[in-house]
Parts: sequence; C-alpha cells; structure tokens
Amino acid sequence: MKYCHQCAEPLILRVPEGDDKPRHCCTACDSIFYLNPKNVVGTVPFFEDKVLLCKRAIQPRIGKWTLPAGFMENGESSLHGAIRETQEEAGASVIIQNDSLYTLFNLPKINQVYMFFRAELANLDYAAGLESEEVALFTEQEIPWQEIAFPVVKSTLEHYFEDLRRNRFPVRMFDVHHGEDRSFTTSLISASDFE
Repeated sequence: MKYCHQCAEPLILRVPEGDDKPRHCCTACDSIFYLNPKNVVGTVPFFEDKVLLCKRAIQPRIGKWTLPAGFMENGESSLHGAIRETQEEAGASVIIQNDSLYTLFNLPKINQVYMFFRAELANLDYAAGLESEEVALFTEQEIPWQEIAFPVVKSTLEHYFEDLRRNRFPVRMFDVHHGEDRSFTTSLISASDFE
C-alpha cells in the first residue's frame, strides 16, 4: 500500500498512537489503514459416502483437487460465501443444516483463515465452473490423495471420512504453522467433541 485511499497522498508505515503494530498512515489526512487476514470459505459437499471435489483450473495448484472454496466477499456471511463458492466452482446446490460448521484453520504466516461447512448435495446436477477443470464425486478410497491441492483440504477430508464412520461431526479448529523450509505443522486447538 503506497497511497492514501482518502486523499491520494503517500503513506508512511508507523505505529499510531494507542496501537502496538505498524500501520499504513497518511500524514496529510490522518487516515490509518489496517491490513487484516483474508477469510477463505468453502464446503464439504457430500452425497451418501462420497464428497464432491473440484480440479483447479487456476493458480495456485492448477490441476490439483480441492473442496469448493474461495475468498469471502464484502457484505456476505461466511456460510453464504461458502454456498456461493460451491455454486460458482462446482455448479452444485447444497442443503445446509444448523450444525454445518466443520473445520476452521488459522494460517497466521499467510494471514488467512479457512472455514469449511458440511453441506449435503441437494441433487446430483453439478458441473465445473470457470475456476474448475472438472468436478467429481469420490468415495474415500477413490480420492486422489496425492493430488490434493492444499493441506487444509486434505486434513478436512481425512477428518470427514473418519467422522462419517462414527456418524459424529465435531467442529475442529486448528493452527497451521509454516516453517522456513516450506514445511508446516497443524495443531488442534479446539474441538466440540473429544472422543
């Protein structure tokens, strides 16, 4: 960020009075700009013992499989954003229950928060959207595990199929820590069911 969105003057990076973090500040009009984490929202669209996955047609991780998900838009809730992304990427209509929140991942190194919601497919009428090369239903055994685009998606799918066998779907929250060598670790920090 280089210029003020209010008056177009150059910004400086400083710690504003009463704050403890450097912010982009305008010395001309005193505006302060806060850069906050981006929310990525999506669904685990399921039908019987299968999950609907999308093969990415865009970077990053083009050609890899993922759950339908994307950045929230201004003016929408996390759930509505997840439903919208499912429609856009997989052409799928879903049924949402009141206990649909499933996994939440904090990725502080890249300033993102991922939220996935369980969503039953309303029908089997789905099709690849502009950001997907193809869309397909997979059982646990059929999933191309080595071709999953993102670790948070793989973790969500692993928990989903484990929970499907138990017929219990607790909400889980994780912290994902990235190492300097591009490695990562995932720590469970909260779960609604410890069994």
